[in-house]
Amino acid sequence: MNLEKVIFGFFIILALTLNVGFVMGEISNPGHHSVWLLFFALLVSMVTTLLKIGDRSQIGAIFLSASLVANLQLIIATTTWAVGEGGMTTPPSQEQMVTIISLASGALVANIVSVLMLVADTLMARR
Repeated sequence: MNLEKVIFGFFIILALTLNVGFVMGEISNPGHHSVWLLFFALLVSMVTTLLKIGDRSQIGAIFLSASLVANLQLIIATTTWAVGEGGMTTPPSQEQMVTIISLASGALVANIVSVLMLVADTLMARR
């Protein structure tokens, strides 16, 4: 078993599951979405980007691109929450929450692409 691939797969799947955890719930209800889940989704997404930087293969470039898209979407979502009406201490308005969840959903799509590529790469790997 290759420990590097285990760690890589762990962080990619963790980024996806944290993102799903944040997005799940009524889109305009701030009570259904934790700022901490958004923060940890962003943090883990950034770790996955660091893990992808050293890969010089074509699929590595696609992994890195998907990760950068997810990071950008989550950074904008976090910034929207932070500079909103009350900052990070008060829940955002319904309109802001819809924007935040929409951005996090875009990151979710990028994370799904990464996981699907990971599965495809694993299935195509020869022993």
